[in-house]
Amino acid sequence: MRILIKYSVILFFLLLLMITKQGFAQRDTRYPTPSGNANQLFFMQRDPNINTLIYELNFKNGVLNEDEPVHVFWIRYAEKGQHDDLNYIQRNFAYGIKSKMISKENYEIHFVSYKKKIMYLKKSTDNKFYVFTDINKQQAILKQVFIRVNGGSFWVPNIEYVELKGIDPNSGIEVVERMKI
Repeated sequence: MRILIKYSVILFFLLLLMITKQGFAQRDTRYPTPSGNANQLFFMQRDPNINTLIYELNFKNGVLNEDEPVHVFWIRYAEKGQHDDLNYIQRNFAYGIKSKMISKENYEIHFVSYKKKIMYLKKSTDNKFYVFTDINKQQAILKQVFIRVNGGSFWVPNIEYVELKGIDPNSGIEVVERMKI
């Protein structure tokens, strides 16, 4: 009887540990971290596969394209690792970026699918462009986005949460926020 109780307690704590890890995990470790190129601003990953969206600076003739400063494309890890541009639906209804120039080298941007989260693409004091946004009620440089999807449909996925991860530009410390949408 004591052995049964002992194993029951151990099993309970193991289950509790698994639930806690699932509940607070940053993201599934199966998702590869893309090796950023010099123009990469941030990346996005989501269920149901490991394909990754890259958001990078869009240069035209060596100058930032004022009409479309951010270029978005896929790295298809689940296939052959090839790069693919977004299709029309993805670009205009899901993962694309809308931008509005505020001043030279300073843009207000947002995802086409979620206009509430305002971000700013701007040149920093180190002469590099970054995407700045509020993460956990503080200004941060956005580095990655993870979207946990649990069912739903093509046009209306059931999004459990969106996790933003970035860097505090003053301290260099990572900041994370998990939002319910």
